[in-house]
Order: sequence, then C-alpha cells, then structure tokens
Amino acid sequence: GPLVGGALVDGLSWRWVFLVNVPIGLAALVVARLRLRESRNPAASGVDLRGVALLCPALFLLVYALIRGNDQGWGSALIVSCFAASALLLALFVVVERHAPDPLLDLSLFRKPAFTGVTICGFTLSASIFSMFLYITLFFQNVLGFSPFEAGLRSLPVTLPILFVAPLSGRLTARVPVRLLLGTGLTFVTVGLLLMGNLSDSSGWTALVPGQILAGIGIGLATPGLASTAVGVVGPQLSGMASGASNTARQLGIATGIAGLGAIFQSKIESTLTPLVAGMPASSRVHELARAVASGGTGRALRAAVPPANRNQLAHAAHHAFVTGFNTIALVSVAVAAVGAVAGYALVRSRDFVAGGGSAAAAPPEPARA
Repeated sequence: GPLVGGALVDGLSWRWVFLVNVPIGLAALVVARLRLRESRNPAASGVDLRGVALLCPALFLLVYALIRGNDQGWGSALIVSCFAASALLLALFVVVERHAPDPLLDLSLFRKPAFTGVTICGFTLSASIFSMFLYITLFFQNVLGFSPFEAGLRSLPVTLPILFVAPLSGRLTARVPVRLLLGTGLTFVTVGLLLMGNLSDSSGWTALVPGQILAGIGIGLATPGLASTAVGVVGPQLSGMASGASNTARQLGIATGIAGLGAIFQSKIESTLTPLVAGMPASSRVHELARAVASGGTGRALRAAVPPANRNQLAHAAHHAFVTGFNTIALVSVAVAAVGAVAGYALVRSRDFVAGGGSAAAAPPEPARA
C-alpha cells in the first residue's frame, strides 16, 4: 500500500490514492458475490435507526473534539461541549440498545470476555501502530526529505513481514489458542514501537528499521485472529453484528488514535519550540509554527513567516521539536499496544468460542484450571 501509494502520488496525483480503490472494491464485490456464503438472522426485524442516530454523532463529536482540541483550547466551550455531548449520546445509546428489540449492537456480546478482549485488541492495534504510520511518513518525507515513493520503499520493513507472517498466523488459529497469537502479536508491536521511540536529531530512516520489522511481525500475527475471534465467539446469526462491531472498533481506533496522538504531538512540539525560539521574530507565532511542524508544513511556514537570516536556526529547532514529539507519541503508543497485549492474553479464552461460529471455533480447548 505505501509503496504503490507513493508511486501514484509521485507519478500521477495524490487523488489517485482514492481512485485506485474503486477497481479494487469492485473486484472485492464480485469475489464476495461468487465465493462467500450468506448468513442471516431469521429473527431480524429491521435496522435499529435509533441506535444509528445516537452512535454516529457520538463518535463524530468525540473525534472532532480530539482533532480540534489544540487549536480551540481543551477548556474552550466548544471542545468541552463536544466531549460532553459525545458522552451523553453514548450513554443514551447504551440505554436504547439494552431495550431495543433488534439492537444495532447487542451489548450482551460483551459478557463474553473473548469478545471484549478482541474488541480491545482491535482498537489498540489501530490506535497504536496503524495511527503511528502517519507520523512515520511525516518523518520520512518532511524531516528527511524523501519523496512519497521513497517513503513507501522505507515502509517495506513493516509491510513485508505482514505478507509472510499473516498467512502463517491464519493457519495457526486452528492449532494454537488464539489469545497467544493476539497477545504475542501486540507484544511484538509494543516492543517495536518502543524501539522506534528512540530517535535523535541525527537519526536517519534506518533508525526505525528494527522497530518496523518487529511491528510488522506483530501485525501479521494478530490480524487474522481479530477477524476469526470476533465471529467465532457468537452464533452464526450474530456473525454480521460481531464482525461489524469488531471492524468499527478498529476504524475508531485509527480515528481516535491519529487525533489523540496528533493532539499530544502538536502540544509537545509547541512546548519544545517555545524556549528555542524565545527572542526570535517567530516567538509570537510559535503556535502556528508548531501546527505547521506537526502537519508536515515546516518548509512553507518558514518561508512565509521567518526572515531568511533566522531560517536555518529555526529549521534546526523545528527538526528537534519534531523528533521530541515523535518519541513522545511513540511511547504513548507503546502503552496503548501494551494494554491490547494484556487484553489478548487475559480475556480471549478458547472456551468462549461457539461451535459453528467461525474458523477459530476449532481452536483447541485450554487445559482445565483448579
């Protein structure tokens, strides 16, 4: 993905990273139509419109508040109101779903530790390493100066291990407890992120390679088990709901992960830059400069707001602030991934799987405990 995306951006336009998905999506629809077996809930009565009407704005307001918090101020009326409204809507969603005859999300699914565990694993995997991909790309392109294609090449230490490890992990789901694959995969991701969060001002792209390789192995180990576990712990009639809930958790993890890490990233960059630019003309615009550094627009910001005599000095300060911020959010991601690893080991139990619920239902039972 990063390699092809980089080639498209370099050779054609950034718009093609969206357009290329159209033929891929059409091919997936054809294959699904021809090869996948349909499953239905014979008791289903319709779509839970009240659940949709509550959940969608709740998630939107949460992500919006995380994205806009630094610019608007975390104590501002807008941000506080968004967080409060999101919390209220989520609480109402829980109340409505508990009494809905055909809920959007059957909350009783979370009574099974395995379902709760795999949901946490999916969320934390996305909120940690997948969210960090954005900031790794910014490091390659905006700090080290690589083109999109060159940055894609330097993402291969992550993507290549996934290609080799994921099929192996998929076969292992029928032979070993899935919790070992999920927990171990997220442990690899945790260690990989820990290694990545040790950059210095002189670090090149190779400083990330050991962490990238370990993270790629971890993603490959964990990803197949996420899908099989979500549908494997419910009856076939609920497999669509369980799969949708699991996928939503992963997408929400990416959205909140990027937004949350971005807020921490920009805040750390600003606090690092402030003393470095004290007494310089740019000191009055440190907030705007920090936002530009965090979003990859350092060069444009320097040209637009900084006198030529100060640009080199400020460029070095921006570089140092970016590296400091990157190390900080990498360590935050370490903590997030570690939570997922613990959830995978502790909650995903083989005895929670339902016969016929999914491929992981064939997982061997765990030994009895006293």
